[in-house]
Amino acid sequence: MGTRGGGLYVGRRAAAVGAALLLALLVALLALAALYGRCRQKAATQPLSPRAPGPAAPPPPAPAASSVRRLPRHLLPLHYDLELWPRVRPGQAGPFAFTGQVNITVRCLQDTDAAVLHSAGLRSRGAAAVRGPLSEPGAAVEVAGLRQEEAGEVAVLELRGRLRAGRRYVLQLGFQGRLEEDLDGLFLTRYTDRGQSSMLIASQMEPTYARRVYPCFDEPAMKATFNIRIIHDPSYVALSNMPAIDVCEVKDENGSLWTVTTFNTSLKMSTYLNAFVICDFDYITRTERGNEIRIWARKEAIKNGYVDYALNITGPIFSFLEDILNVSYPLPKTDLVALPDFGAGGMENWGLMIFQEASLMNLPSDEFTSRKAMIALIVSHELGHQWFGNLVTMNWWNDLWLNEGLASYFEYLGATFVEPKLSLDKIFYAHVLQPVLREDSEIARSLSESEDKIKGSFSLMSLFDNITYSKGASITWMLSGFLTEKLFIRALTSYLKEFSFSNANQDDLWTHIQMVVDAQDEVQLPAPVKQIMDSWTCQNGFPVLTLNLTSGTIRQEQFFNKNNRKSTDSYNNTWIIPISWMRNGSSQPLTWLDKSSKMFPEMRVSESDYDWILLNVNLSGYYRVNYDQLNLKRLARLLENDPKAIPAVSRFQLIDDVFALTDFGYVPIETALELTKYLAREDELFIWNVVLLNLIPENLESTLKNHEVYPLLKVLFVKMPMLWKMTILLKCIWKNSWQQHAGWASKTVWTCHLNCMLSGGTTLSTKSPF
Repeated sequence: MGTRGGGLYVGRRAAAVGAALLLALLVALLALAALYGRCRQKAATQPLSPRAPGPAAPPPPAPAASSVRRLPRHLLPLHYDLELWPRVRPGQAGPFAFTGQVNITVRCLQDTDAAVLHSAGLRSRGAAAVRGPLSEPGAAVEVAGLRQEEAGEVAVLELRGRLRAGRRYVLQLGFQGRLEEDLDGLFLTRYTDRGQSSMLIASQMEPTYARRVYPCFDEPAMKATFNIRIIHDPSYVALSNMPAIDVCEVKDENGSLWTVTTFNTSLKMSTYLNAFVICDFDYITRTERGNEIRIWARKEAIKNGYVDYALNITGPIFSFLEDILNVSYPLPKTDLVALPDFGAGGMENWGLMIFQEASLMNLPSDEFTSRKAMIALIVSHELGHQWFGNLVTMNWWNDLWLNEGLASYFEYLGATFVEPKLSLDKIFYAHVLQPVLREDSEIARSLSESEDKIKGSFSLMSLFDNITYSKGASITWMLSGFLTEKLFIRALTSYLKEFSFSNANQDDLWTHIQMVVDAQDEVQLPAPVKQIMDSWTCQNGFPVLTLNLTSGTIRQEQFFNKNNRKSTDSYNNTWIIPISWMRNGSSQPLTWLDKSSKMFPEMRVSESDYDWILLNVNLSGYYRVNYDQLNLKRLARLLENDPKAIPAVSRFQLIDDVFALTDFGYVPIETALELTKYLAREDELFIWNVVLLNLIPENLESTLKNHEVYPLLKVLFVKMPMLWKMTILLKCIWKNSWQQHAGWASKTVWTCHLNCMLSGGTTLSTKSPF
């Protein structure tokens, strides 16, 4: 908690007003302020993602400039015996290095005279060898040479003989590399604990950094089991994906003593999920359904209870996901490690999740705060990956959304399970759906790309963005909505059980959903699941629906960016759209728009001013709605008379849609401002936030100098002075909350912020303790 600065006077009247406002808005305020945006995203420059604390997207390791060359399919890895030896002693000065040995058991699928595998930035150490075929004891294939192709990040073992299809062999390679402080691959980082300078070693392998640590088949579909042995300084503890089964000592060539930690054989998994931590941390632990959960952190942080909350929620989220998915977590232990310096908010490595420490820590004296909400979301996201990504992995990076989109969806379910104070729908719409709708019209790529497109010099890191995370989660939300959650979860369970310890693509998911749909008769779809969902995942952008209430006609078109008005995809800008709708406050049966234009006689309205239509109720679909002037006027009048007649999320949607439509020239600015006249009666903070985003942009000065907009704003605020005051107030609170490193401030600090603003004072000077 921060310190007060310079004294503070809060008048009794201001305090009373502040307390009243807080009673109405506190839950929404804390939940919204908590959100680090889409922390599940890994791109360092993207806003709103699940992997970093604060509003910025999780910064991943810097993308490599190298190619994403695919390996030939001659060899299939089955098992790795891997030894790593970081040559690091406490207090040692750099440069640092590591050495190692890897023996890879492979099955030959096609005769070949070369073994090609990934290797980047490594040098060979000793002579490479190939043993086998293993059915012939003592047999070997002579190695003619080892060639490194740095541009393609591959090593080629050239052989004097041939590897034969159907036989098994062992590739034996020694290697060495530099241990950098760059947070990629195997890295070293420095920190201070209890006033003492310390070092630790950790790893970050996703997406293609395992090849920087050891020669391997570094593609997600080339899963294998691992036996790992780490040699390290005796003052450190070594962690990996599986539990340690042996700890012994060994002397090096100089007679110096080192510790050898050997780990149990891993489950079958992808190389990017390999993880190693070598540190001098303490831990706290609890057991949940036989799963030993430990959280490791700096000794000072453990002593002060900073990770107690994270430990307390991890087990219940595990149990929640096991129960809802009906698939057990298959590992005997789970370690969560809080690193003082890490390139992402969190990484889901199977059995050894790694986090930036700010993603796991809070003050134990705090009640429910924004920081706790952030922790719950980040932890829930990474736990969701234990099923979506670790147990079942996408075949190739073009379907990354099957990992990140589904984990992002379950992130919110898990977080609201352990923190019921969080409003699931408001958080999801305000911090997932609404931001990505704004971004999706700016990015010319689809959610699922073709495998052929992800090749050459394509940067895999560009896929770790809001489209993959937030659009993936939003499409999943829509899918669950029109299927019903019961059928959707049933399909996911079938999908997970079919592809456990294996790989899948999005068509595999559609197949399992179709199987569930075909086995019942309650939910009827207008087309096969694949046809419906491919329209959302395989083409750019999203639709806007234009409704004519006189004729009852709905027309769809792509919601275009002014700078991107051409579409080159093969879908002709047509989606198969589920339309939830409401008439005069009564919910109507779900209907579908499966062509560019369609007439719905039931949507024609009478001449009565009290006859109105609302589409996409509670933002259940991934699209915007453009109403005709008749319906907009009726909705504006309804809001002024009775705002609660329209659900809160739909009020949020109305305002965001109409301003977005204004930005792209669909409707005049007067129409948008007309819908804001009721705001003096609005008490939902997440709706005020969308007003702030649209009405008072960051570049406020240029907006006010706009000769078209300024007179309209002036009239609006003269007529509604409360709107202006609340806008400035909430803008300051909102901006300040993000400045507090993901809104760590407690309820007391929030109350003081609010009271200070209402009484004309200044906000508190606060500083995060982490």
